[in-house]
Amino acid sequence: MKKLIFAVVLVAGLSACGDKPQVLETIKKDSAAFTGTGKAFANQDWKQGDKASWESHLKARNQYGQNDYTRMN
Repeated sequence: MKKLIFAVVLVAGLSACGDKPQVLETIKKDSAAFTGTGKAFANQDWKQGDKASWESHLKARNQYGQNDYTRMN
């Protein structure tokens, strides 16, 4: 009887430790990167939705200190 109770408790305990399924999920790109996320995260000089403005700000960030590769080497 003790073996049966031990087996039931063991099975119940081990079933709680199951591995969650690992599903491959990707990020959905619903819109272009230059469209922006909202006013809270936007730079004051950048116009959201303006691709040329976005490209110029990205180029400036890469040239002036936000590129770790050029900063460290």
